Amino acid sequence: MEKQRRPCAACFRDLLSCYSPVHQMKQYYRVGVLDNCYDKWSALSDCLRSKKVEGNIKKPHIWTFRTPEEAGRHWNLLFGHIVNKKKR
Repeated sequence: MEKQRRPCAACFRDLLSCYSPVHQMKQYYRVGVLDNCYDKWSALSDCLRSKKVEGNIKKPHIWTFRTPEEAGRHWNLLFGHIVNKKKR
């Protein structure tokens, strides 16, 4: 079963709250040291990295690229009948 991903905004919010004075004082009172928030940084970096990997999948291009000769033939195929009517 795949682990559900948290939105990156939630990871960023957790990271910011980790650096708040209230959180740091609670950590100092409970543990005796300030929190370095390493786990929050890791979660945010993992989230951003996973978004980047998904975005790198190449999608097919919406246009068809043609050489000038191919483009001319294709244009004549689609619109040549209009030009031929005007010439008569």
